[in-house]
Amino acid sequence: MKKILPTPFPPAPLLTDIAVLGAAIRAARTAAGLRLIDAASLIGVARQTLNDLENGKPTVSVGNALKIADGLGVALFCVPAAERERVRRKLTERG
Repeated sequence: MKKILPTPFPPAPLLTDIAVLGAAIRAARTAAGLRLIDAASLIGVARQTLNDLENGKPTVSVGNALKIADGLGVALFCVPAAERERVRRKLTERG
């Protein structure tokens, strides 16, 4: 079986577009050592859907994107715009 090479998570915790979400999804999948087909099967989505999300295609539904993120342990949460910068700083603090 082909070895899965981990890819890095995006450096900033703020999702600015679908490509950043796709990179985080791919990083979580590869960190788990899962092939695309195996991860899709475990989560219950089509391989093409997972591939499209990882490649930043905007055609993946929000429902499927959330299902995939949850299935791979990628946390997504909402923050009011007025709080965004404060929360981003807190998340990136090294302690």
